[in-house]
Amino acid sequence: MGKRSARRAASNQEAKVRALYPREGEWHPLNAHGGDNRDQAYRRKVKPMSAGQEALLQAIDTKNLVLALGPAGTGKTYLAIAKAVEALEAREVERIVLTRPAVEAGENLGFLPGGVESKLQPYLRPLYDALTDRLGNKRVKMALGEGLIEIAPVGFMRGRTLNNAFVVIDEAQNCTYGQIKMLITRLGWSSTMVLTGDPDQSDLLPGVSGLGEIAHRLAALEDIGVVELEDADIVRHPLVASMLTVI
Repeated sequence: MGKRSARRAASNQEAKVRALYPREGEWHPLNAHGGDNRDQAYRRKVKPMSAGQEALLQAIDTKNLVLALGPAGTGKTYLAIAKAVEALEAREVERIVLTRPAVEAGENLGFLPGGVESKLQPYLRPLYDALTDRLGNKRVKMALGEGLIEIAPVGFMRGRTLNNAFVVIDEAQNCTYGQIKMLITRLGWSSTMVLTGDPDQSDLLPGVSGLGEIAHRLAALEDIGVVELEDADIVRHPLVASMLTVI
């Protein structure tokens, strides 16, 4: 290989390294402020990356019922589950209950094979992913087997009272007004409940989602936290924030 070819190969390799490991001060998906690029998955406590996220975490710490509204990528679900894990490990609650509506995102998946758990798994997969990111796959499986963590669809929540629990209701924009009313009245003693969702991204027919109206009504109550996250709070790839301003 000639000197010119060797220099070109070295330059290409350096470009690949720069792409994989941004220089200090450049944006990085694991650390929006640059510098420390260590994997944050197993840190005991999460830190807010924006003013909106800080307001959300403060609301969860001080209110028993919190509604987190905002666009995709603002960390609503991740922060709620992270706080749930913290509460469980600190023995502030006896269990975590996670639920989300089984609504298809504009597609008809047809009949899925297997029992109830197998049929619901695709809808509940994002909750498993968030839990695994905080606890690791082995600990999640142990907690599920011991009943410390329960993941269920919205339809399975009727008639229950959730005491000593941290409850996260994800994708609440895909719930009707009646469903959300049913869910928030499940709140029991020594429990915290967090609803997350984006009223502008519902997969239901127009006017069917109840999240926006519920949030508007509950905002008048001092004991309930309603936190509205904005595009500036998005912590995914910068293109996500850019796209949401035009689509």
